[in-house]
Amino acid sequence: MAIPPEFLEELKARLPATEVVGRRVKLIRSGRDTKGCCPFHKEKTPSFHVYDDHYHCFGCGAHGSVIDFVMESEGLEFREAVQRLAGEAGMAMPEETPEDRERRARNRTLAEVVEMAAGFFEKCLRMPEGRPALDYLRGRGLTEETIRRFRLGFSPDGRGKLKSMLAAEGVEEGLMVAAGLLVQPEDAGREPYDRFRGRVMFPITDRQGQVIAFGARLLAGDGPKYLNSPETPLFHKGRNLYGLAQAKDAIRSAGTVVVCEGYTDVIALAQAGIGQAVAPLGTALTEDQIALLWRLSPEPVLCFDGDEAGQRAAARAAERALPLLKAGFGLRFALLPPGEDPDSLIQGQGRAAFDALLSGATALSELVWRVESGGRLPPTPEGRADLNKRLDQRIRDIPDPTVRRYFQDFFKSRLWPDGPGMQGGRGGSRGGRGFGKGKWGANAWTGPSERLRADTADTRPVESARLRWAILLATAINHPELLAEVEEELGSIAINDQNLDNLRQAILITHAGGLPLDTKGLVNHLSEQGYSQALSQLLSARTYDHARFARPNAGLAEARQGWEATINHLRGEDLESELQAAQDAVRRDPSEANMNWVVRVRRMMDESEQPEAAFD
Repeated sequence: MAIPPEFLEELKARLPATEVVGRRVKLIRSGRDTKGCCPFHKEKTPSFHVYDDHYHCFGCGAHGSVIDFVMESEGLEFREAVQRLAGEAGMAMPEETPEDRERRARNRTLAEVVEMAAGFFEKCLRMPEGRPALDYLRGRGLTEETIRRFRLGFSPDGRGKLKSMLAAEGVEEGLMVAAGLLVQPEDAGREPYDRFRGRVMFPITDRQGQVIAFGARLLAGDGPKYLNSPETPLFHKGRNLYGLAQAKDAIRSAGTVVVCEGYTDVIALAQAGIGQAVAPLGTALTEDQIALLWRLSPEPVLCFDGDEAGQRAAARAAERALPLLKAGFGLRFALLPPGEDPDSLIQGQGRAAFDALLSGATALSELVWRVESGGRLPPTPEGRADLNKRLDQRIRDIPDPTVRRYFQDFFKSRLWPDGPGMQGGRGGSRGGRGFGKGKWGANAWTGPSERLRADTADTRPVESARLRWAILLATAINHPELLAEVEEELGSIAINDQNLDNLRQAILITHAGGLPLDTKGLVNHLSEQGYSQALSQLLSARTYDHARFARPNAGLAEARQGWEATINHLRGEDLESELQAAQDAVRRDPSEANMNWVVRVRRMMDESEQPEAAFD
């Protein structure tokens, strides 16, 4: 049943976000704001702002109400989160209609039948006829503890053994069919028969651990090697993930989730100590499963076989993810060596080999580049133009203009690593403040409104967010006394360039450790850490020509003013992009939630007090 909007509003009024979020996140008061370190992405300085009616992270873009927070942080469905909060607020859930109660009672009954079947399969695994299945599981290296934890079982060969057991317990035949346990022949005169026969059984559960369906592997004979339960009132294969109930705690602890191709991969990884693994249910990842994964982790790692089939699966997952992308969320892809699966890799090379595979996983943007380019840059301009067209077609459906812009910037940098050297548009719209008509010239975007003033006459057009990030880092390095003031801001901004982000983290760690506060000592220390090449590119005329305030000979007041203008411009672009997305959502669906989204973004824009005078 639908929950009345007035009930939800009363629930939010009784439970301020500062109270609910404060139970999981250490919040501090800073002026009018309450903030802390974001629980949805790793950060060392607070960029997660919490208000009475909502939260917003300026680092990853996460935002929402108390209901959204409970859903995201605990991996609950909407109704489950509402029930949890209603209990805390002392509110009774709205009364169900007779139809709702009848549907819920039927689902409970189906769940009881499926649970009885799971228990039957577990017992059969320990019986003489289940010995081949038990030997198969032990042959894969599974321990008794693992077999019990995942409730593995065996469906005996025969067309009516499960049916007979359930009938003896008083279960109606119609319920067995509705639960997906029996197959109803199309011929009216034929009797229903057991769907699973002579197979190793893998119970599929919901997030609370309730069995809702089964996956099954054939041991011998004819028939499909793998078989899943059909869709039922309990089971929607595109909305669930195998192993999630067992993985929830590990996912929270690790801060990420690993998606494998098969059930046995999940089980083998869990036994090896990698408990944060799940798997789709016999099909390619669906949009609903991707959305569920993002509620568990902002950047899940998809682990596929390294053969052609695995590469095709990775490409399909990327294609489905692009129209769903939003700031702060993404996917990474880890392709196994040919002929290996997670179990064989760990058994042959050890846990460290698999950990290295995960840590070196490819970003979504890089995977799209490899799929379209084949891993090589076309040598001719016309070849690059064709590749550019295909890439633009790939990312056209990304709904968030800021994310789309970063993908475009990334692809442009790969297509023309030394600068495009051509006139023409950027191949897509820019979603931020002050972007209009412009051209690609000598490595610079020269849109009329993309210019920092910073109180000095010698500033030049800033080509992209990446250059602004470089300007901020150069300013921090050349003015260590300013770094002490802006450390929190430097840690909170989203830098979507791996090299610059690594350098940013090294600067913050060095500063936090009390190591040299003068520019020369800081540069020497960072160079010793392996950042000498990055520093030579960063602390160069190309950066200083666009922002004189970043130079080492600029005064502190000048550096501070330029820093503030750059930060405000970045945040203004992100907020304007989010406002556009919110307004688009209202046009598609003028719901109260979408209209509140617009109000929240406008409020954040007002509170940011962006100094318009800092920009042309």
